Amino acid sequence: MLGSVSSLPQQPQRPTSSGHMVVCGDDTLARRLAVELRYVYGERVTLLVPPGRDTRRPELPLTQRARAGALFGRMSAAMSRNGGGGDGDTNAGVEAVRIMEAHEPSDEVLEDAGVDSAAALALVYDDDELNIRAALTARRLNPRLRLVIRLYNRKLGQHLEALLDQAAAVSVPGLDAAAMDASTTVLSDADTAAPALAATALTGSSKVIQAEGLLLRAVERTPPRPGELADPGLCTLALLSSTSQDPAGAEGSDSSGDEGPQLLPDRATVNAATGRGTIVLEAISQAGPDRAPTRMGGRGAPLGTVFSRRLRWSALGVAAAVVALAVASVITTGDSPVHAAYLTLLDLLAMGDPAVEDTDTDSRQIIQLLSGMAGLLLLPLLVAAVLEAFGSFRNASSLRRPPRGLSGHVVLLGLGKIGTRVLVRLRELDIPVVVVEEDPEARGIPLARSLHVPTVLGDVTQEGVLEAAKIRRARALLALTSIDTTNLEAALYARSLKPDLRVALRLYDDEFATAVYRTLRTAHPGALTRSRSVSHLAAPAFAVAMMGRQILGAVPVERKVMLFAALEVSGHPQLEGRTVDHAFRAGAWRVLALDATPPADRLPDLAAAPPYDPLGPAGPGAPDRPSGLVWDLHPGYVLRPEDRVVIAATRRGLAELLRGQRAGARR
Repeated sequence: MLGSVSSLPQQPQRPTSSGHMVVCGDDTLARRLAVELRYVYGERVTLLVPPGRDTRRPELPLTQRARAGALFGRMSAAMSRNGGGGDGDTNAGVEAVRIMEAHEPSDEVLEDAGVDSAAALALVYDDDELNIRAALTARRLNPRLRLVIRLYNRKLGQHLEALLDQAAAVSVPGLDAAAMDASTTVLSDADTAAPALAATALTGSSKVIQAEGLLLRAVERTPPRPGELADPGLCTLALLSSTSQDPAGAEGSDSSGDEGPQLLPDRATVNAATGRGTIVLEAISQAGPDRAPTRMGGRGAPLGTVFSRRLRWSALGVAAAVVALAVASVITTGDSPVHAAYLTLLDLLAMGDPAVEDTDTDSRQIIQLLSGMAGLLLLPLLVAAVLEAFGSFRNASSLRRPPRGLSGHVVLLGLGKIGTRVLVRLRELDIPVVVVEEDPEARGIPLARSLHVPTVLGDVTQEGVLEAAKIRRARALLALTSIDTTNLEAALYARSLKPDLRVALRLYDDEFATAVYRTLRTAHPGALTRSRSVSHLAAPAFAVAMMGRQILGAVPVERKVMLFAALEVSGHPQLEGRTVDHAFRAGAWRVLALDATPPADRLPDLAAAPPYDPLGPAGPGAPDRPSGLVWDLHPGYVLRPEDRVVIAATRRGLAELLRGQRAGARR
């Protein structure tokens, strides 16, 4: 049911023209996505949110105008501080965004939102089923609509993409989804944000982007020593802040106003930079199947996990006693070592005859008595071993407790959608992890059990829970629960136990994140503190997908985001007719690769084949040349209108490219 529709002054009930964007969601991602589309790309946006109170402060009901002014004024100011782009006019932004309220995106609600004439629709509700139902309805209302859907289930997302694109082709005979830009893109905010969240707990981490059939590996490299030359890899994507590894440095909060990294620097800037780390594009390879996260402790059941250390020492003591008795028997009786050991075992197990014959010596009798006493010790040892083994195998399917000697691990708080993806990422990197989760039925508990990840069940705010996770010997704390105060309380308590602990917090509110970061930085100047927002990391990827360009991936670089996308050269005056070298604009975009497949044979998924030199004698499309992406482009290659290229771009740079294309189309 339609709850209410905002009535901003001089705004009609329905959009007057096509081409606007519709965003439907119930959390921060929807709001930040609307801000991204408005202030970076200059689009008109209809934002559909559930009715009721403001989710940040539920005790304060807000009118639609107050909601719009507070939302877009606050977020646009934060984006301006971070170089997100935009016109800087908050009032203009409010007037360009139409806010509607509805409990769910039903047929009537989507029609009122103007989906039938919209260019793109984003469905970013936290409920996968609700997103799927709305996507099916929207595709029926507008077969030419670009759909961007938020789904946690990746396999289901792949099938849904194919289904909705097929539905569009059936509804409009002759419709080419690639040519008409009527495509479906399924993204996961958890998958987008997990690498960046995991990287905050590590140093020198690599970021891998799966671009359809390709893997792009971006590696963080430390500053070169004096006299050494930095390895630029295939190209330098970013210069990190000079304080990126400084506890009191700028790379802390997503919305802090300090100077951040430099994206897509030119060669002169890279050569002149000293003492700064870099992120370079190191390799491109064929994408194979996803690597399975490794299990902690190996695949078998080692002896140390079945029997306790005390029991093992007891067994070693009994074995030493048996050996000593056998040696004494050899020395005193003159028997062979094998026969002496045999008699000792018989006495130990009370299976031998008593030494009462006249031929038995005193030494033989004494050894037999000692062996009998050792046998008395063996019986409880065998019973304890059986009980411990039974208990270990019974608990094999239960959660593992943190081992006594564990150190250098990462303590992960929360196993929801985000925490589960971060856990997978950390285990793919073979980083030891201890998980703390309050809910025994949380989404990630079965995964933690299958990976043998040590797990502590309990409220992290209660005394003793973090101690059970061995926080004093941990390398870092990742507080990723959905409650800001819980994350903050856990970080403060962990710092009281280990002042130099590396901490990364997931915080909802930008202003709160900035205040927390700066306060912790002041109180603990020697410890590294980072705050991260999932919506801040994921929104750029969703926005690019809504603009109709094939989104290949997004790489977070400290507080900023760099995008990888594929687009046609035609209609882009900044690219068309220019060489690869001249098309590069520092801080905005860079051409990385060329799709050398003939336009008629191109695949929309950019499935890569063995590359070849487009400047060679047998050019693109020659019978003896395979088609595919060319990554080692000659700087003098002139981009033609029919070319399709893969670019790395900042949000502002990609927005400029798209605006230039629209301006060219109008002329």
